[in-house]
Amino acid sequence: MQWRRRHCCPPVKRSMFRTHVAGLLSLALLFTLFLFFSQQDWLPGGHGSQSGRDNPLAYTVRGFRGGGPKVEANQSVSLRSVWRETAGNAMAPKPPLNLSSQPAEGAGGGERGGVTGSRTGVMTGLEDSMGANNSLQKEMGVGGRLSAQPYRYILNEPLKCRDSTPFLVLLVAAEPGQAAARNAIRQTWGNESVAAGLVFARLFLLGTPKSLDGYVQSAIEEESRVYRDIIQQDYQDTYYNLTIKTLMGMNWVATHCPQARYVMKTDSDMFVNTEYLIQKLLRPDLPPRQRFFTGYLMRGYAPNRHNDSKWYMPPELYPSERYPTFCSGTGYVFSGDMAELIYQASLGIRRLHLEDVYVGICLAKLRIDPAPPPNEFLFNHWRVSYSSCKYSHLITSHQFQPSELVKYWNHLQTNKHNACNNMAKERNMRYRHRKFHGEKPQ
Repeated sequence: MQWRRRHCCPPVKRSMFRTHVAGLLSLALLFTLFLFFSQQDWLPGGHGSQSGRDNPLAYTVRGFRGGGPKVEANQSVSLRSVWRETAGNAMAPKPPLNLSSQPAEGAGGGERGGVTGSRTGVMTGLEDSMGANNSLQKEMGVGGRLSAQPYRYILNEPLKCRDSTPFLVLLVAAEPGQAAARNAIRQTWGNESVAAGLVFARLFLLGTPKSLDGYVQSAIEEESRVYRDIIQQDYQDTYYNLTIKTLMGMNWVATHCPQARYVMKTDSDMFVNTEYLIQKLLRPDLPPRQRFFTGYLMRGYAPNRHNDSKWYMPPELYPSERYPTFCSGTGYVFSGDMAELIYQASLGIRRLHLEDVYVGICLAKLRIDPAPPPNEFLFNHWRVSYSSCKYSHLITSHQFQPSELVKYWNHLQTNKHNACNNMAKERNMRYRHRKFHGEKPQ
């Protein structure tokens, strides 16, 4: 007892000291982990996840979604910053980033597929966008203005609308080597038969192959002779030139098909229910709309400032804290008059490599708000799990291989008239089957 009385306190103090030290070390570890993860793109859809590939701007949100006066004010400041830099005749390109390696390829079937994951690849892609491959300099005309016709046509279809007025023009952004994807689209949602007697025009938008492959170019020219549905201009076909590609399509409609009632721009790895788009959204029985633009609305998104991200936006290119409302570039629809309006607006705005954001800036300059679709599940910039019932009531779904596109399209056509009834019957049959076997004696 005497020993315990003499020595009871020192052991307790040492124990408390060890406890405090352990606690401090734990806090330091937690703080270190917090700093590490705060630098990563750890939102739903980070590197390697499905939703990250489906939603290219998910990394930019960081809790800033939603509209309201603050967002609108920030958007106004953002646009003023862009217009101040680009307005009038005094627009001059900023110096390109000092990098020299080749741009990274995007993985996956579509133009938006894959995350580079490489700091060098991403920054080099921005270098391409800012002028390393002379794209911006080539677009600048006399006096520092963007030229209305910066690239020559390699392949064109100027007579496609000569004898008729299309109800719908489909502009499909595709890579030069994606012949299988183009053929799958021609067989499925891009086939003229889906328009149910309405005039329908399909065009694939291409730049030049990234590698100087004469075989690929020869194959594209032969494909063009067979199908007459490819337009191609002399700019490098990269992810970071998607804005140039989209504006090429806009300018083609404004020049060669200005009487078209509606236009849809989409990607080569998309499933598009063209019939539902025409009959339920565009409604041929109604008078054509004007100044109309819709798709999957992206509101209140902030620029991604992580320079190892594929969707990095440098402050010197876009200094504001918010983008204006825009529609996901995986698929949006607009009235025919919008093609020229958007293209003309673009001639006063410095090019940004994020195509859907850039089109949103053009719309904001025009003071045209994208219209929300009647159903928020019509346009999907992710892959929707397939069922004939769901796919008979949507317009877009993302990330399809050509073989999958043909398979699911054919299934939908077989079941489209009673798609949801058939699904309900199948569910009831499965339920009865399970119930029966559950009551069977062991």
